[in-house]
Amino acid sequence: MSLDPAVIGPIAQVVWIDLILSADNAVVIALACRSLPDAQRRLGMALGIATAIALRVVFAFAALQVLEVPLLKFTAGVVLVYLGVKLACDDGHGRTDVPAAHNLWAAVWTIGVADAIMSLDNVLALLAAARQNLAVFAFGILLSIPLIVWGSALIMPLLRRFPILAVGGGALLGWVAGELMAEDTLVGPPLQAHGLDPTLAAGLAAVTVLVVAILILRARAARVK
Repeated sequence: MSLDPAVIGPIAQVVWIDLILSADNAVVIALACRSLPDAQRRLGMALGIATAIALRVVFAFAALQVLEVPLLKFTAGVVLVYLGVKLACDDGHGRTDVPAAHNLWAAVWTIGVADAIMSLDNVLALLAAARQNLAVFAFGILLSIPLIVWGSALIMPLLRRFPILAVGGGALLGWVAGELMAEDTLVGPPLQAHGLDPTLAAGLAAVTVLVVAILILRARAARVK
């Protein structure tokens, strides 16, 4: 059985986005629970994983219902550009700003708040990369579950050793953001009327993410000096 080339591209993008973004959820869970006693740590991480998965399902359902509202695709694209720049500027050391909770429910609260933000970003990225193909999107959501469970152990060492992976992930988010913005029901038609089709918009957004990330990294380096 052969796969449609139009499906292979979105599947590859969904897998890459899952690999990059699911690690963040896994690391937040580990960091929030790092100061708990062993028994509570295991329970806290289990509750955190359940929270992350539940939020993705809820946000996935909501996104599918409302993403055709005018300006929502454009707004989602802007969010993804921001996320792409943030990812491309990552120094590879994970989310060290996540506070260690000292009791179980404080850890669950920390995980829930962080995951609410990250899961929305993840779902928007997956939906855009899947080009609203429900089968590909569902595959991305299902793939994210084991990646959240094992992500911190498997993915973060690679991101630390090869920071270029994060840069590539940021550029990919820029690419899918550009496509999403150019397909917005309100903004898309005038953009395409001026020759800015989804592919060109995707390329411009990816380049924008890389340029902004380079400027930010240079500014950081200058401050260190």
